[in-house]
Amino acid sequence: MEVGVCLPYMEGDLSRERIFEWYRRLDEGPFSSISCGERITGSSQEMRVLLAGAAARTHRLRIVPSLYVLPMHSAVWAAKEVASLDVLSGGRVTLCVGVGGREADYRAVEASFERRHPRLDEQVAEMRRIWRGEPPFPGADPVGPQPLQEGGPPILAGAMGPKAIRRAAAWADGLYAWSGNGVASEIERVFELAEAAWAEAGRQAPPRRVAGFWYSLAPGGAERLREYVYGYLRVFGEEGARAAAKLMDRATPDAVRSSLDALEALGCEEVILVPASGEIAELDGAEQVLAERG
Repeated sequence: MEVGVCLPYMEGDLSRERIFEWYRRLDEGPFSSISCGERITGSSQEMRVLLAGAAARTHRLRIVPSLYVLPMHSAVWAAKEVASLDVLSGGRVTLCVGVGGREADYRAVEASFERRHPRLDEQVAEMRRIWRGEPPFPGADPVGPQPLQEGGPPILAGAMGPKAIRRAAAWADGLYAWSGNGVASEIERVFELAEAAWAEAGRQAPPRRVAGFWYSLAPGGAERLREYVYGYLRVFGEEGARAAAKLMDRATPDAVRSSLDALEALGCEEVILVPASGEIAELDGAEQVLAERG
């Protein structure tokens, strides 16, 4: 099972030097991919900028926008941006798309929050059409560049519910399942839904299985993790955010290792670790865990 790491994009005060150090350590370490999520409101860094930097500064890692909230954007513009990232990275992009859940982010960029699920389906089809070299409308020039990966980068669906997973079975190459605390039973439920949906859709190949969870192995990791999760979730309600934060305990090497072992046993092909801070110690701890797993 491969293990990737999400950049600490939620820390708005990350310096150039710290960001470059994350790129270097991840590329030289035992990790499979470097990912970044998308947020508009709040202090987060911009996903496309961070991943373009990663594409230029790394050599072997998969570059994973995760997740790209596609209904906030023009599908044609997104197709051009992702294809350019694929060229810059030398064909290392895996795209993870979803609808997100933050209405304020949609509002901030003047995008409609309505019909976001069917719009996502339509936009993925449009992106693939653009990547095939078809013009965006009759009489227009095609939109370049062409991705280096034939047909465009693989696309994962960031979906959790039965309806969203059934929709994704029509167009996704795999699924990115999420459990904030790395609980295997939560991921297993999503993978089972995906297997059934892929079979129902008549897909010949099974979905690629990717999962993610929050962790912290920096000094004071337990408190860092709880604070991070509370800050991330409080937009959905103070009470729920506090309750969820109290449950988070992937803040020791044994706890992180336990989740990784359990997810591998489920047949997970890659896990993306999402750190609660921008401290390099988060990578030190993750590297130690992976070394001990063998």
